[in-house]
Amino acid sequence: MAKYVVVGGRKLEGRVAVGGAKNAALKHMAAALLGDGTTTLSNVPNIEDVKTMAEVLARLGMAVEFTDHQVTITPGSTLHNEAPYELVRRMRASVIVLGPLVARLGAARVALPGGCNIGSRKIDLHIAGLEALGTRITVGHGYIEAETDGLCGTNIFLDFPSVGATENLLMAACLAKGRTLIENAAREPEIADLADFLNQMGARISGAGTSEIEIEGVSKLSGAEHHVIPDRIEAGTFMTAAAISRGHVVLEGARAENLGMIIAKLRECGVEVETIDGRIIVDATRNKLHGIDISTLPYPGFATDMQPQFMALLATAKGTSFMTENVFESRFMFVDELIRMGADIRTEDHQARIKGVPRLSGAPVRAPDLRAGAALVIAGLSADGITEIGDIHHIDRGYEGFDEKLRSLGAEISRVGEKETNHLTAVG
Repeated sequence: MAKYVVVGGRKLEGRVAVGGAKNAALKHMAAALLGDGTTTLSNVPNIEDVKTMAEVLARLGMAVEFTDHQVTITPGSTLHNEAPYELVRRMRASVIVLGPLVARLGAARVALPGGCNIGSRKIDLHIAGLEALGTRITVGHGYIEAETDGLCGTNIFLDFPSVGATENLLMAACLAKGRTLIENAAREPEIADLADFLNQMGARISGAGTSEIEIEGVSKLSGAEHHVIPDRIEAGTFMTAAAISRGHVVLEGARAENLGMIIAKLRECGVEVETIDGRIIVDATRNKLHGIDISTLPYPGFATDMQPQFMALLATAKGTSFMTENVFESRFMFVDELIRMGADIRTEDHQARIKGVPRLSGAPVRAPDLRAGAALVIAGLSADGITEIGDIHHIDRGYEGFDEKLRSLGAEISRVGEKETNHLTAVG
């Protein structure tokens, strides 16, 4: 199996370009199921999760073609309504096809999702919302089966501002009869980008990016062209990597307005961050970093997807920090791997106490999920000696050319073992 080998002690310096947002591109690809014509998406990251979503769409009857970060999706003559387990188990986001399939075909059979092992992440809110729109749903034998005689707009209040539920219901409501109001909706930038794309397809959506989204149903949608927004989690990961290496890095292509809490927390612990002319400059060369307290919350709060990377950073900051995880109950699974590297971390329930140490030590570790894997890599950047990170297929799911970008900044990192498998080919 492939692994990363990182030799610590190099300060990151230079410029790095931020790619398209994984969590936007995947949902745009699913939304293409709603359109009658061809959809073209640009700035799509070349990662395993995108390849998996392409395979899901191909199984559903769509033709998918990749050319230089551009994805072209064309409906086939016959669309199918079943997303099978062997594909959905590889990526939780595959469940996002449920809403579009019900809306377009009136029926769907989608395997219960897999993906990162960071908690149960139940889909009860997806199901309850689709039922409110007029869908009959049964769950059993590993599948969600849904059918409708026609979706009808309604008011839906989400008990929690779930990103996936908001997106599934938003897409389904586009073809529902009448008006739908989603209250306590998730506010992530990727949802606003999805709404922009759907509106280009002919949908009538307002309020995306706020806690109330209103959708006036239309009879049909067409294909569209859309440029995917930059990946704020990739940007945050490289910002944290610059900080942990005590380096100086310029990020190009990131949107500072989507990174407010990450920037604020870096500044709070002593990192200098400037935003100038579409660039973000991260300088950790002058100040000593110190501990801070962080609580993960839905956007615009601190992103749970950045918690592992900041945990690694705070493990090297002077003093004591506290990290409270409020979104996913099993997101501290990687802490034992950081402890193997010499981190002083104690966890209880959903809170971790981190006492900074002068240096981490290189050690063999394994990536339990996507973001924890990235965190272990950047921890290795600051560690004495050599760190080997196994199970890096998790990292391939969400970061394109992670090692290449780090090397361009001066990191000593190599990929050994099997060849990279995240290069996309035409599907369908």
